[in-house]
This record gives sequence, structure tokens and C-alpha cells, in this order.
Amino acid sequence: MAIVKNKMPMPSQTAEESIKNFNEVPLGYTDQQAVSEASRCLQCKDAPCVGGCPVEIDIAGFIKLIAEKDFSVAVRKLKEKNSLPGICGRVCPQEDQCEKVCTLGKKYDPVAIGNLERFAADYEHSTGIVETEKHFPRKGKKIAIIGSGPSGLTIAGELAKLGYSLTIFEALHKPGGVLVYGIPEFRLPKAIIVREVEYIQKLGVEIKLNYVIGKIHTIDELFEMGYSAVYIGIGAGLPMFMDIPGENLIGVYSANEFLTRSNLMRAHDNDYDTPLMKGRRYAVVGGGNVAMDSARTAIRLGAEKVYNVYRRSRVEMPARIEEVVRAEHEGVILQFLTNPVRIVDDGKGWVKGIECIRMELGEPDESGRKRPVSVIGSEFVIDVDVVIMAIGTKANPLLTSTVPDIKLNTRGYIIVDEATGETSKKNVYAGGDIVTGSATVISAMGAAKKIAKAIDEFLK
Repeated sequence: MAIVKNKMPMPSQTAEESIKNFNEVPLGYTDQQAVSEASRCLQCKDAPCVGGCPVEIDIAGFIKLIAEKDFSVAVRKLKEKNSLPGICGRVCPQEDQCEKVCTLGKKYDPVAIGNLERFAADYEHSTGIVETEKHFPRKGKKIAIIGSGPSGLTIAGELAKLGYSLTIFEALHKPGGVLVYGIPEFRLPKAIIVREVEYIQKLGVEIKLNYVIGKIHTIDELFEMGYSAVYIGIGAGLPMFMDIPGENLIGVYSANEFLTRSNLMRAHDNDYDTPLMKGRRYAVVGGGNVAMDSARTAIRLGAEKVYNVYRRSRVEMPARIEEVVRAEHEGVILQFLTNPVRIVDDGKGWVKGIECIRMELGEPDESGRKRPVSVIGSEFVIDVDVVIMAIGTKANPLLTSTVPDIKLNTRGYIIVDEATGETSKKNVYAGGDIVTGSATVISAMGAAKKIAKAIDEFLK
């Protein structure tokens, strides 16, 4: 059979349509499209794609089942390794992981593994029948998980299948962590998060909301309450700023606050009264997915102009290529080799503009990317009334400051044993962004799976 060289394109809203709503932009494959794309898979015996997947999904296995139109079994095959396929199929950077090492991709387009993962998860939901794995009899041991983001949900699912009693303590009023407060509806619909959280609950996991560990209870008190081990998966949610003049003006947001107000607190919805300043002209500073999410959200809030200010070139942008392309199509103006030096005051404490300087690329820095260097005398001002800082996050000390016997590195992240994820405090483990700093959803999930095995080995 002749090899189909190109990926099956996924149907999507047009840019003209998408900027007028918060609905998901990619619309998903039909059954026929999914079967056609799955049939491109070469079914390699060594399956290099599995090595590129942090949670080691049997990729060839579930794709073969889709090609054979056995969709229900395909999603069960997925869930053997991944409890959150609907989420991963949408937000994981497959182009830098499984698809990057796809054998077919050496000569043609790689198989659209992420699109097929999403298809299988969505098919299960469309049937209304969500099966849960049979798990072992309860071992009588309780484990506390702090945080319900991707790492917390993953380790809860893994340990529940091994027979442990799990309680997730979530500080916010909805579970999902960064999935629910950080990623916009048009990229990850909240209904997807709800149904995958419900799957974790069907495995027997209890979730307690509005529960701030470090305030309501300490980790030591959790042990007093009968928990045998504690897992910390609180992410790295403390926003970072540039420390330039004008960052305290009215109209300056961190991306965390801007996206949380829009996503979790639904400021974009007229049925909610969450305040969120809706300006005419925005500057979003940063080059990652969070910057793209912020810029595309601003477009949907009715902005006339949205500038993305990034100090390096397009090649160095850490955002997914497809998100940058969508942002451009939706009207975001990309300002490369540009760095803010001051936010301009209108004289009354409000943002009037953002003063920037042109950059040029020098020698590579510790990240391997070329270091941006200022071009002296090239300053200029962009007229804006809202500035969103999307330059990254750091460790929030709210919890760790209450546990002095947990060792932190100089940046405030938790130091763990690389093999087991155990912290310097006995029976306390940690994983995800609170250990690594801001990273991907799937990398946090991969770490959680490894740590689940270590906890099980210890508690046995």
C-alpha cells in the first residue's frame, strides 16, 4: 500500500470565526479522518515514538486499533498509561516528543499522534460510557496529594489503581490546577478537564477543594491525620516581573492574573461579574505558550491591537509553532527582537504605552539560544493601555515556608531524589513544576508516574 505523505489536516474554525468566541479552535477528526490518519502509521517494531513519550503510551498499539475502527479499545489502550488523554491530545507538544522521532517523519509528515489521542478520548466521551480499570483491593493506607494539576491527578490515578486511598487537597474552588486557570477555553475546553477529573474520581480518589495546605493544615498534621505519604504537586504559580519602571501602573497584569480572571473566573462571560480591564491596545511580553494564550485572549476580549513583544527571534520562541501561527492568523502583531525598558505613565497612574529597545542576537547563553543584546539608542514607544507580563513563573513559598525540613534550591524549588522524587523530609515526595520550574503538562505527568512507583515500593 502506498504511503500517504501528508498528515490529515484537522478541521478548525477560521480565524475570522475564532476571534469572535472562546470555543475550541481545532474541531477534531471525524471517524473517517481518524482512520485515514491512523492508517499512515508504519507500526514499527521498535516504536521510537514510545521513547519520545514521557508517560510511555503504547502509541503504535492504540493507533492500530483506531485504524481497525476499534475506537473503544483504543482509548482503553491509551488509559493503560495515561489517565488524561483528552488533555494531552490537546496541549502536549507532540512535535517535540513522540512525533519528533516518528519513523515516517524522517521522510514525510510524522503521524498526527496528538490528534489521534484526542480523537480516541473524545470518542469515548461521545459514547457516554467511560470505563475504569479494575484496581487492586484497598491496602488500607492513605496518601495525601497537594495540588490537582496534571502531576497531582496523574499520581492519584496511578496510586488508586494500586489500591491506595487517595485524597487530593486543592487550594482553588475547581480542580485542574494550571489546566483550569492557565489554559484558555479555546485551547482546552473546561468540559474536557471536568470529564477527565471525573474519571480520576471514579477510580476512588477524593478531592477536597478550597483547601490550602500550609494554612488549613501543615504537612506534619496530614501525617497526624493518618496519611502514610504526602505528594507535593503545587506547580510554580508565582508570577515573575521584569523589575522595570512602571510595572505598578494600573493596566499592568501578570499573565497568571489575566488568564485566571478570564479562564477560571470567566471574566469574558457577561453572566459573571469578575472584573478584568478590557483595553483597546495590549502589549503581551514573552514568547511562550502563556504569552500566546494571553494575546489570543485579548483579541477575543475585543482589543483593536495586540502586540506580542519578544526579545529574541521567531526561531527561539518556546511557544508551540501552531500556537504562534494561530495567534498571527487571529491578528496578533509579533514584535521580535524587542525588549521592554519602561512602562509609560499617562500622568494619572494608568498605562499609556510601553517603551522598548531593539535587540540583536549574540553568542548562545546557558539555554543554548542566542543571547539577546540591546542596540544602543534604538528605543521606541508602542501606544498601549494594557500590559501583560508573560515571562514565566517561579515557586510559590506559601507551602514550603511552613515545612523548614524540606530543602529548597536557590530558586525556591524543592530538591528531590532524582530516582524516587522523595524530598529531604521522610515520606514526602514532590514532582512537576515545583521541582523543575515551569515545564510541560506531559513532563509533570511523566515524573508523577515514576514517583508513584517509588511510593508504592516504599509503602509495600
